Amino acid sequence: MPYDEYDPQNREEGQPEYRPGYSYYSTSRRKPKRHTGLLVVLAVLALLTGLASWAVNVLGVRVDFGQGNAVVSLGQQQTQQQDVAAAEPNTEQPSVNQTQTQPETATPTPEQSVEIVDSPQSVENRPAEDENALSLQAIYDKVIPSVASISCVLQSSSTSSGTGIVMSQDGYIITNYHVIEGAEQIFVLLEDDATYQASLVGGDETTDLAVLKIDATGLTPAEFGNSDALRVGDVVVAIGDPLGIELRSTMTDGIVSAINRDLNLSGRQMTLIQTNAALNSGNSGGPLINCYGQVIGINTMKMSSYSATSATVEGLGFAIPITAAKPILDELISQGYVSGRPAIGIQGQTLDLRSQVFFHMPSGVVITAVEPGSDAEAKGLEPDDVIVGFNDTAISSLEDLVAAKNDLGSGDVVTLTIYRGGRYYEVDITLMDQTTAEIY
Repeated sequence: MPYDEYDPQNREEGQPEYRPGYSYYSTSRRKPKRHTGLLVVLAVLALLTGLASWAVNVLGVRVDFGQGNAVVSLGQQQTQQQDVAAAEPNTEQPSVNQTQTQPETATPTPEQSVEIVDSPQSVENRPAEDENALSLQAIYDKVIPSVASISCVLQSSSTSSGTGIVMSQDGYIITNYHVIEGAEQIFVLLEDDATYQASLVGGDETTDLAVLKIDATGLTPAEFGNSDALRVGDVVVAIGDPLGIELRSTMTDGIVSAINRDLNLSGRQMTLIQTNAALNSGNSGGPLINCYGQVIGINTMKMSSYSATSATVEGLGFAIPITAAKPILDELISQGYVSGRPAIGIQGQTLDLRSQVFFHMPSGVVITAVEPGSDAEAKGLEPDDVIVGFNDTAISSLEDLVAAKNDLGSGDVVTLTIYRGGRYYEVDITLMDQTTAEIY
C-alpha cells in the first residue's frame, strides 16, 4: 500500500506496521540491509577514474604497469614500443627484454641550461676627485702583508687573540696592551702563514699600547699616515681577525665618524678616533687605514651597549690616533716603558666582597707585592695592607686607584690611607716611574 493511502489510525488488527522511509510494510522489527558501503566504493572508484583522466589530459601524466614495472612521466607523454613485425602479428609470448624500451635521455637545449659567460674585472671603487686615493681592493693588497694575527696563552691557562701591525722589517709588531695582558706565551702569525713566538718589548696600560718582537727579517712594514689630517667623513677601512684567527684578514669599511673623542676606559682617559667601520673582538691592535693605504689608527675598542640605558648600539668603534701613539711606541722600543708614568711601587688587586665580610675588612686595594727599591718599600708598606684612600679620594677598587694616580706624575708626593690589623694610618709616598705595567 502506498504511504499516502495508509492511515495508522485505521490500521486493522494484524496488519503490519508501516515504517516511514521504506516503500513496503515491515512484518518484523528487524531493519532490512542497506548497500551503503557498496555505493561508497563505487563513488570512490568513479572519483579516482576522473582524477586519472584529468591528470592525463591536463598534466600529461601517464602510469603504465607491465611486467612488474611502472613508468611515470610529467609534462610529456612517454611512448613505449614492442618488438613486433609490421607485417605479421607475433604469436609468441614477449620476453622481458622485448616488452618495453625506455626513451632516450633528452639533451637540454641552450634555453634549458645554465650558460656562464666571461665577466669583466670588478670596478676599482676609489674616492672620486682624488687621483692619489686607492680603491678598496688596492688598499687591501697594499696593507695585508703588514697585518699579523696575535695569539696568547695566559697565566690562567686560557687563551686570547687579537691583531697586530708590522712596524719594521726586522720584526717589531704593534698591538694593544689588553691583547697580551697576562700572557705567558705570545705567538705571531704573519700573512704568509709563518708563525713565530714573540717577546714583549714593552707595554703601556694607560694608552693600551704594546710592542712585540719576533726573530724575523725582510718583513713588509706598514706605511703610517698623519692622523691629524683626518676629517669627519673620510673613508677608512679596518683589517683584522674579528672573533679570532678563523676569520683572519677580514676587511671592513666605513668613515671617520668623529675625531678627538674623549672616553674613559677602565679609569684611563683616552682621546680616540671614532669610526663606523665594523670592529669586533679580535680586531684589537689592528690597523685603521685611510684611503691612501696608510695606517692612521690602532683599533682598540668598540661600544656594544650604553650603560645609561642598557641599549644595544652598533657602528661605534674607536682607534688610537697614530700621531698620539708614536711617542709612546718609541719609548716602549727604546726603554720598555713610558717615562713619567706615576706608580706607587706596589702590585695589588681589588679586595673582593667575600674577603671583606669574612675578615671584617673595608673595601679597597689589597697589596700583593711591594717593588724593591721603591719609596713604598722604604715607608714600610707590606703585602696584605689595604689602600683605602689616595690623598682626599676614597679608594674602593683598583680602577679607582689607577684613575687617581694617573692624574699625577712620577716624583709627586701623595698621602695613602692604609688599613692594617684593624687600624688605619696614613703614609706619604713619593711616586716612581712605572717601569712595567704590572706595577701600580
